[in-house]
Order: sequence, then structure tokens, then C-alpha cells
Amino acid sequence: MLSNIEYCWRWLATAFSFFIFGLGGILLPIIAIPILYCLPATTLVREGRAQAIIHHAFHFYIELMRTLGVLSYETKDLSKLKDAQLILANHPSLIDVVFLIAFVPNANCVVKGKLAKNPFTRGPIKTAGYIINENNEEVIDMASQAFSKNHALIVFPEGTRSTPKQALTLKRGAANIAIRTQADITPVIINCTPSTLTKSDRWYQIPKKRAHFTIRVKNKIAISDYLDGSSPSVAARKLTYDLTNYFNSELKLNG
Repeated sequence: MLSNIEYCWRWLATAFSFFIFGLGGILLPIIAIPILYCLPATTLVREGRAQAIIHHAFHFYIELMRTLGVLSYETKDLSKLKDAQLILANHPSLIDVVFLIAFVPNANCVVKGKLAKNPFTRGPIKTAGYIINENNEEVIDMASQAFSKNHALIVFPEGTRSTPKQALTLKRGAANIAIRTQADITPVIINCTPSTLTKSDRWYQIPKKRAHFTIRVKNKIAISDYLDGSSPSVAARKLTYDLTNYFNSELKLNG
């Protein structure tokens, strides 16, 4: 009986959380973005302010979900994100990016092109200077610009959400960014038990037990180890191979 009541509460709390997220997506372009453009500032300052707004909004959101009992989470070594350049994380759940941006005040990220066309997300993405993933060469150039602005770039090297209980398969885009911009990598290992909001889940298909997220920030991977005179494509291929083994090993150890 109590378990059924708890499940019903989490379902209602999840529905409310998604409603709040959607409401924020409507209000942010209507209220916050116009105010940012009215305030005198350079593009760089405006991007920083927009990133800060999204950072605080996402931090509020994950605390709301934790307070409502939708999920719980724990973190380890978040201080390692303070001077991060390229943050690479596995992607078990839809809300992984919400967690990471909530922990990184100067976060930039690579987003799908369709989000830049969505009326609810287009304004914040443009104002925050997020990178649109439509052309590989342009992504690398914009990543380099982001690093020059002291942005921390969040990338999910799988390119999509993980399939539960299956080994990760990484694409070469993240490695190409690292090699061609010579940016050190800060890996983040995300575990979610039980799995929720995967590629095959709808928002209303909540697990029987409350999902618990564990976010572990690992030591940097120095990109200099891969700049040995090999061509960028060869170096990116080797780095992708090593990153695939690294993430799968860490997930096996922590899972």
C-alpha cells in the first residue's frame, strides 16, 4: 500500500517537474532574454550572464526534483570542474545535461540543430552562445572560440543517450574537438539506478523505485599525450578508442 502511494506521488511530482521545466522554457525567452539584451554589455558579457541564468535555473530544478522525491543524487570531486575545459560525460538519462550545467556556472555545450529552431529553446541557446551541432568543422572552430572565452564545454561523446546495460560506443567528434583545439579532457562518470528517462522511456514511465544519480568527476586526461606528431585523424581515432575503454571500465567499476 505504502509503495503504491509513494509511486503515485513520484508520478505526480515527475509530471509537475516537467511542467515547471516547460514553463521555464517559455518564460526565459519572454522575460530574461529581452532584459539581457536591454542591459548594456558586450556579446561576451551577455553570454556569461545568460549562462549564469541557465546555471542557476537548472540548479533550482534539480533541487526541486530532489525535494519532491523524484530523484536523489550524490556527487564526488565537483571541485575538479572549476578549471575544466572540455567536459566529456556518458549519457544515461535525459537530464544529464541539466545536472552538469547546474554544477558548471560557465558551461557551454554542443546542442542538436533542432533545438536551435525550437521557439522555446532558440533564444537561450543563442544568447548563451551554445554551439549548434550541424557542421563538424564549424563545431571545432566554435569550440576553440568557447575555450578562448574561458567557457567549459560539455560534450556527450556517444552523441545520444546510452542503452542501459550495454557497452558505450563513442563517436569521434569529441576526440576531434580535443585534438584539434588541444584541450585537456575532464571525464565525468554518471550512474543512474534504476535507469530512467533513457531513449526508450517516455517521461511518464517512471521506475518502481526513486532514481539515484551518482556524478563522479575524474582526473584530467592530458591531451599532450596524443600530440605526438601523428595526423589529427589518427590521433582522434586513438583517443576515441582509449576514451571508449576508459568510460566502459569506469562504469563497470562503479556500476
